[in-house]
Amino acid sequence: MVSQNCLLLHNIRSTHNVGAIFRTADAIGISRIYISGTTPAPIDRFGRARKDIAKVSLGAENTITWESIENVFDLIKKLKKEKVKIIGLEQDNRSIDYKKVKTTKQNLVIVGNEVDGINKEILDLCDEIIEIPMKGKKESLNVSVALGIVLYNLFD
Repeated sequence: MVSQNCLLLHNIRSTHNVGAIFRTADAIGISRIYISGTTPAPIDRFGRARKDIAKVSLGAENTITWESIENVFDLIKKLKKEKVKIIGLEQDNRSIDYKKVKTTKQNLVIVGNEVDGINKEILDLCDEIIEIPMKGKKESLNVSVALGIVLYNLFD
């Protein structure tokens, strides 16, 4: 089995965050990005390339396979049947330090909305929930920054 690591971007608001995530995902070798909820896709609903995403991703939206999905729950259940480990990046009472997670040959890392994070129903489907410990006065990092830190720790 070939190692396959994928991302799920659920309800991300910012096109800049989406572009930055694509760029980081390309750099680390992510094989697929799933886009769901309100997350803007690199191609808009009229079939036009989104210049705001492309500007930040520097073309990575053309080098990584991506797809928009309607039902995030169906996707996660399907991937679980395929023995993909589901990892949510979120501050939660069940979270463990991101440095302690053990990956498998196939992993899906989920990130959520910049303000509200990943909703409880999705977190309940995760095999692991991980977070980056905060040492300063701020409670969190930007979603694209946090994901970059985690991806390089998990897959480099």
